[in-house]
Amino acid sequence: MLNTDHFLEQLYHDTVSKPASKLYDTNWQEHTKTKFEYLIGHFPCPEDNSLNPKIVEKTEKDEYWRLKVEITTIDNLRCPTYVLIPKKKTTATLPAVLALHGHGYGNKEIVGLNHDGTEIEGTPGIHNNCAINLVLKGMVVVAPELIGFGDRKLERDDKSDDPSQNSCFSIASQLLLMGKTIAGLRVFECRRVIDYIQTIETVDHEKIGCIGFSGGGLVAAFTSIVDERIKATVLTGYTNTFKGSIMDRNHCLDNYIPGILQLGEMPELLGAITPRPLFIESGFHDTVFPIKHAKEALQTITDIYSSFKAENQLNHHFFDGKHEICGEKSYNWLYQNLMMCE
Repeated sequence: MLNTDHFLEQLYHDTVSKPASKLYDTNWQEHTKTKFEYLIGHFPCPEDNSLNPKIVEKTEKDEYWRLKVEITTIDNLRCPTYVLIPKKKTTATLPAVLALHGHGYGNKEIVGLNHDGTEIEGTPGIHNNCAINLVLKGMVVVAPELIGFGDRKLERDDKSDDPSQNSCFSIASQLLLMGKTIAGLRVFECRRVIDYIQTIETVDHEKIGCIGFSGGGLVAAFTSIVDERIKATVLTGYTNTFKGSIMDRNHCLDNYIPGILQLGEMPELLGAITPRPLFIESGFHDTVFPIKHAKEALQTITDIYSSFKAENQLNHHFFDGKHEICGEKSYNWLYQNLMMCE
């Protein structure tokens, strides 16, 4: 192939190579965050900052309420968001979790619903009823629908008979031509969702966490980097290296940020979350974000957290599973860390 592979391999190493004496300190962290926000693209807050929340659905379950709320994120964009609220309260206010779904048919899947809104019965799929498990732990769970999925697809894609059909490529490619990214838009919208979380009376504003799976893990990670209102983060089925995942096979275009490798490999970006608590969850048989490179990433993140004397704020669970949410250790970890926030 006329040395194409070798050329790209060398270009990658030239781009990400760093001096052996590189310092991970507050100057590095501030530079990383500032440059990162620039690379994902800026979306200005609307002059009318109102979220205009509207409850469109309310369902009573045995141990929690499930609300469907629409909020305004930017201009005329409305974001459908599920809010799960425990019926039983052990404290006056409760911790809240921003729960971000991966590729599939949208936020219905993470709250235990089929694409048509009926309840999932039997095996729940790779999202494993994540939001339900979290609300049963005693947390308010807020699960927005990421743009490009479910009810937020482009009209032309909404005609498909496949509910998992998405508009990621179409939206991402258009935004790239405008100097923006779909990752940046999703991060912006999640920050608006956090604005909404802070209006919920039962939520303790100092106890807001985040969990994201796969593509939702990207959004959870990127939002946590730039928004310190997130006090603890769980990344499941995402943590890796760019080289070992999205550069190794064809992935959705929503993963690609122009120039990101000039700033750092994925684990360096995730390390910028330090010293806030971070939990990494990956399956041994995950073929989308392989475990080999998840372990490699964890080592770099550990080095960064250690540089900030925050290694005790980093935890992980490599479980016997595939590309899916596990939650065996991460759910309790998230609850405990949020309850310790003041």
